[in-house]
Amino acid sequence: MPATATTDGGASPSDAIHAVVTRFAPSPTGRLHLGHAHAALFAWDAARRTGGRFLLRLEDIDGTRCRPEFADAILRDLAWLGLDWDGPVRVQSQHMAAYRAVLDNLAARDLLYPCFCTRADIAREVAAAAAAPHGPDGPLYPGTCRRLPPAERAERVARGEAHALRLDMAAALRAVAGPLTWHEVGEGRLRCEPAQFGDVVLARKEMPASYHLCVTHDDALQHVTLVTRGVDLKPATHLHRLLQALMGWPEPAYRHHGLLLGRDGRRLAKRDGAAALAQLRESGLGPAEVRALAGFAASAAAT
Repeated sequence: MPATATTDGGASPSDAIHAVVTRFAPSPTGRLHLGHAHAALFAWDAARRTGGRFLLRLEDIDGTRCRPEFADAILRDLAWLGLDWDGPVRVQSQHMAAYRAVLDNLAARDLLYPCFCTRADIAREVAAAAAAPHGPDGPLYPGTCRRLPPAERAERVARGEAHALRLDMAAALRAVAGPLTWHEVGEGRLRCEPAQFGDVVLARKEMPASYHLCVTHDDALQHVTLVTRGVDLKPATHLHRLLQALMGWPEPAYRHHGLLLGRDGRRLAKRDGAAALAQLRESGLGPAEVRALAGFAASAAAT
């Protein structure tokens, strides 16, 4: 039997009365656990309660960690839980050309620049700084390659030097009109402060398009009107709203729900050995029991 899990939040999935389009977008880097079940049920319930649509997306852009067998297992686990989804499953790795077009758009507007710094280079620069600024993802990039002359950038790219593509945050903020905000269900309008991310990476060799770029593109393409996800991803909304504004994409509402926690008070995570849904199933638990452990009543997915 798994450890008893609790959430750190308990508000209703949605305060909207109109039909919403939600999505569950796991990465197939391992088996689903109770935390994933909670997130999936939260999004599914928000859509079904309003007569809306629930979409399933596989965010498999990380070719070094994502595996087809995990993608197949995700579909089986969700179906076993009693969840259904509307339309075909979107598999991000099949749409890299679309993400490349977004990068090309930003580059044509001088909002991207190539960064040739290795992680070790950046670590040395940050360590040498008297007081390196930090953002949600750690120390901010010091902007070394942003200051390179255009001719040097072009020459290094032309000779095949490995590089990432970074968003020029200052230029991006100048390109949008006025302060950005987002609607957080239950809280109202919240002000965005994307500068806290600095010149964030939007593409690199091992990942041709970043999570931030792909998720905002797909939410717009799939007409998602309510993004439900864990509160740990709430800071990313500052950056996502900036990308939406830069690309002219519609703004969804957001609902960042509490995380499912284990008895030790830590959030459930694959890397920490959280029990997979398959393990719970093999231990003799049924879908209703697992839904209850995930924080939803046995009848939540019964329709």
